[in-house]
Amino acid sequence: MSVAGLAPEDQGRLIEAIGRTGMRARPIEPAQVPHESTWWARRGRLALTATSGILTSAAFAVHVLIAGGLTSAIGSEGLGHAEAAPLAARFLYLLAIAAGIYFVLPKALFAVRRVRPDMNLLMVIAVLGAVTIDEWFEAATVSFLFSLSLTLESWSIGRARRAIEKLLDLAPAVVRVVGSDGAIQELRPETVPVDSRFIVRPGERMPLDGEVLAGTSDVNQAPITGESLPVLKGPGSLVFAGSMNGQGVLEIRSTKLSGDTTLARIIRLVSEAQQKKSPSEQWVDRFARHYTPAVMALALLVIVVPVLMWGQPLDRWLYQALVLLVIACPCALVISTPVSVVAAIAAAARHGVLIKGGAYGNPRETQGDGLRQNRHADGGQARGGASECSERAYRD
Repeated sequence: MSVAGLAPEDQGRLIEAIGRTGMRARPIEPAQVPHESTWWARRGRLALTATSGILTSAAFAVHVLIAGGLTSAIGSEGLGHAEAAPLAARFLYLLAIAAGIYFVLPKALFAVRRVRPDMNLLMVIAVLGAVTIDEWFEAATVSFLFSLSLTLESWSIGRARRAIEKLLDLAPAVVRVVGSDGAIQELRPETVPVDSRFIVRPGERMPLDGEVLAGTSDVNQAPITGESLPVLKGPGSLVFAGSMNGQGVLEIRSTKLSGDTTLARIIRLVSEAQQKKSPSEQWVDRFARHYTPAVMALALLVIVVPVLMWGQPLDRWLYQALVLLVIACPCALVISTPVSVVAAIAAAARHGVLIKGGAYGNPRETQGDGLRQNRHADGGQARGGASECSERAYRD
């Protein structure tokens, strides 16, 4: 529900009144998309992930060369071994770890401040534990894999951003508003109030939703409604922001604010849909809220119980607790979901199927055990009656 035409002071009173009912309200803002202007903002995460992977491979290669073979290199790490990882390999491993956890470490520190351990914190603890017990290759590999999973997630968000940028290009940056004296003034769409009169010339896009007051023209509104042919618009007809005017000049009365137009709502829906997590990703998040503190508590018990109850040496069981943290690090679980979602979306796109996001990639319905497919003819917008399913197929 939206309410337009309120003064700023009335907006505050309305939001406060709605809040007292237990619901929430917020001012409608013009549709915007975060603009990543720098190379680092666009490619920094990918660059660090690639750097982590390359350095991990290079460090392991150096380790193999110095140790004299693959078997010797794998068996030379860890506390108590006769030969530790060479200094040159350690340096490369350390750089790989730093590149891999660059974006993870702030999230882990934030989880510590909130006292809400999550998967980010567990991954950082596992990496630090692996370094402590001289398992450098494992530490670098965990850092790279987790960084890769975050890069895949950011790629999915980047898809949403690029889709929104394309939608924003549909709306012009200025509105030719007709004043009371007949003078035309160019204003930004977000500054134009409801019931303003504006002019749209031939070949221009509609800046706002409105009602035609004068003029006749064919309007291509396929980007908004999906209609395959232009629609004739005359006095009393409704037009949508982002649609393309044909050969005639139209004088239009705005009926909605720029942030409440049909195009703006589509942009918001696309943004929300593509950034929603899939059910499996949501399950991983819920699982991490319980799994992380459970693993940390178990590691603490591994240290405390043998030392206090049976008088075992502290250094031995501290090592065992660190080993537990490294083993319990759920790399496969963390990386499997974003990899699966990205692979499914990409595979579908190659076959001409566009999926809005991970939350919409599972076609299995709650009714029945089979996969149901509905095929509809793409003949434009239905103007009346009911849609009809042309074919329905059930597959195991």
